[in-house]
Amino acid sequence: MLKSYANNKADQWYENLLSDLSTFPFSFIYNGVKYSGFGEENFRLVSKKVFPARNGETTEFVLEKDETLNVTLKCTHYPSHGVSEWTVWFENQSDKDSGIIEKPESCLQFVGARPTLKGILGDHMNKYRPYTVELSSNSVRYESNSGRATHIYFPYFNLEYGDEGVMLAIGWAGTWTADFRTVGDVTTYKARSVNNMKTKLKPGDKVRTALFVCAPYSKRNEHYATNFWRSWFVECNLPPFDSTGKALEPFSTCNLSSDTGLLQSDGSISERYTTWRPSLEKMIAEDVKVDVRWFDAGWYERPDGGSAEAFVEGKDWWDTVGTWKLDPAKWPGITFRESTDFARANGMRTMVWFEPERVTDVDSLVKNHGYRKEWAIQQEGVRAISNNIGDPDCFRWTVDRITTMLRENRVEIYREDNNSNQSALWKLLDEREGEDRKGITECKFIDAHYRMWDEFIACTLSFGGCGFVDSCASGGGRNDLESMRRGVPLLRSDADRTGTGLRLSMTTSFNRWIPFCGALTKEKIGELDLTGISDPYVWRASYLASLNVDSQFVQDPDQDFDILRFGLKEWKKVNPYLLKELYVLTPWHTGDETSGQTAFCYYDSEKREGILLAFRQEQCTEAYLNITLPIAGEGETYLLRDEDTGEEYSVSGKNMAENGLDLYFENPRTARLLWVKITDED
Repeated sequence: MLKSYANNKADQWYENLLSDLSTFPFSFIYNGVKYSGFGEENFRLVSKKVFPARNGETTEFVLEKDETLNVTLKCTHYPSHGVSEWTVWFENQSDKDSGIIEKPESCLQFVGARPTLKGILGDHMNKYRPYTVELSSNSVRYESNSGRATHIYFPYFNLEYGDEGVMLAIGWAGTWTADFRTVGDVTTYKARSVNNMKTKLKPGDKVRTALFVCAPYSKRNEHYATNFWRSWFVECNLPPFDSTGKALEPFSTCNLSSDTGLLQSDGSISERYTTWRPSLEKMIAEDVKVDVRWFDAGWYERPDGGSAEAFVEGKDWWDTVGTWKLDPAKWPGITFRESTDFARANGMRTMVWFEPERVTDVDSLVKNHGYRKEWAIQQEGVRAISNNIGDPDCFRWTVDRITTMLRENRVEIYREDNNSNQSALWKLLDEREGEDRKGITECKFIDAHYRMWDEFIACTLSFGGCGFVDSCASGGGRNDLESMRRGVPLLRSDADRTGTGLRLSMTTSFNRWIPFCGALTKEKIGELDLTGISDPYVWRASYLASLNVDSQFVQDPDQDFDILRFGLKEWKKVNPYLLKELYVLTPWHTGDETSGQTAFCYYDSEKREGILLAFRQEQCTEAYLNITLPIAGEGETYLLRDEDTGEEYSVSGKNMAENGLDLYFENPRTARLLWVKITDED
């Protein structure tokens, strides 16, 4: 039966908010006075407009606080899921400074017994570790201060209370704070972006808060909550594939940097105009063609006009960014355009790596490329030199250079990396702004970053490219919801280029929140190792919406093309289910644990069918795994078919609920794939 997530109670709550702005769950301090809501005693309504939104409706209120401060409140509601969201803008349209704005935050209260907070932590040292906190006896505060929003903590939360719950999110790519405290049966949630904000607005300044999302659900059940969120995420947030509005669907990628026979340090630094054709032609000849050619770092000339070389200190991919001009030694004339034309003619698109928030060799950029020295911010003791895209002139210089490269070479997908924390930069520039300007740089910088992505997407769409970017920030550092409306994390973590245990661990945590993501298809010891294990066990653990094929098509004499054909063919069969409902059927384990079992199911409730993937890990001594699939009701039956043996059998919904399903694994390091179909009992 197709689920309906409509929520009349949530719809009414939203309507009540808009009818009485004095109760709106947002507050800020202005000139030392705290304002809660936007009541008419403090704010004069200037205008109210209603716009259509994707699967919803946006209402915009423009309010005047005084002659120096206007407030714009943008609210959107999605009736299909009962989800509400809002963003607040502060603007000074006068010719003098405004008063001081500080601590703008959303504040919501939820009433119900047994309040429990569930979620995951961020990438890097936490590797998307899940948590569960009983709020009756604990308060929780997550504060992200690095400037890469999802590296340490993760601004998505599941709050259960009473017989219901709510999913909450903070859409901001900079610093943020989330605070949960319970007194009695009342749980208070406060959410903030730009943690240190205490600023006046100069004439012409306009700044915004995060996107705050409130998504109530009516059934206290973790499977229900997970799939309510995934459904809303895919239907109302996932960016479109192209200019036709076609929905973004799973696709495969491959980076050719390991297939050149040349030294590499990271990314595509080894690629040349002479190396790409043998790889693509071999891929096509062996019937292992991917959807997207992934062209990574090191393709640009150095600011002084030289060529980036692998393993040369100060001259490799990391130390030569900033020109965004193809290195003519590696790519003379129109040779790179020839490679994208060839890919396109053979049904493949091209994705290219950029890192616009960092520059190198500033003097040469100034001398040779029209750069201005004041745009480059060097912090004492920090290797990275930041590129201040919050400056309008720097923004335009950076965007124009990148869009020129994209357009001239018909690059369909823009990929962005960010290998430095920005928060210290923002504080430094705040100090240069003068008194009472804390947080202003971050406000301008993050807003500029979103607008920058919008321009890159408009550029690629203009010549038939894609309507999204690839979001990377040293792995999973920029996966906030506002960013995810423009991009997808094709590699959810740099660490997810290693062991299968980690891959399964991340799938059972990260995929609950962000359905479209990817990993590599090899098991390796080091993230950049060229060799590794590629077998059905690893491939099945790698079946994600982004399938990032890791292979050497011409350089590895032992390349097994049969396993490549196996993996790509099977992934194409299962990928229609990867953005549907997700049921995690076994307890979460860390990436280092290899003695257990993992099982999860993707299910299309409209078609009433899906896939079950189950894994017996390398060190697991148990041959059987008992699972319970919580999909079919008592009057329904599971029809199951094993992909490897073709064996078919059925289990009643009642029997599944009472006894579960026993899966047998003959050996450790085994993955089973079962096709699942639900039918009505005769």
